Amino acid sequence: MKKLKNIHPGEILKEDFLVPLELSQTKLANCLKVPSRRINEIILGKRAITANTALRLAKYFDISPKFWLGLQQDFELEEEMHRLGKNLNKIEKISNRTVQTSTSR
Repeated sequence: MKKLKNIHPGEILKEDFLVPLELSQTKLANCLKVPSRRINEIILGKRAITANTALRLAKYFDISPKFWLGLQQDFELEEEMHRLGKNLNKIEKISNRTVQTSTSR
């Protein structure tokens, strides 16, 4: 089964917001009071959506800042799981016995 591409939040910003609203990156940047480069780098997947940007996007589009940060976190988790690969599987889960031993002290 082929794995789907990990989608950067910038692609969602572009395809689901800017394109349908016929809104340019420059116009959005001006409305958010941020440098155009910030929006461009997010759209290109070269920059993360920070809390600062999430708050601005949330205000402008009337969507929760958690939506934007959630997209970013999901993207980062997928990227990191891919990077860690098999090394992540080598980590053993803590056993119930270990938990009981360490909490009974």
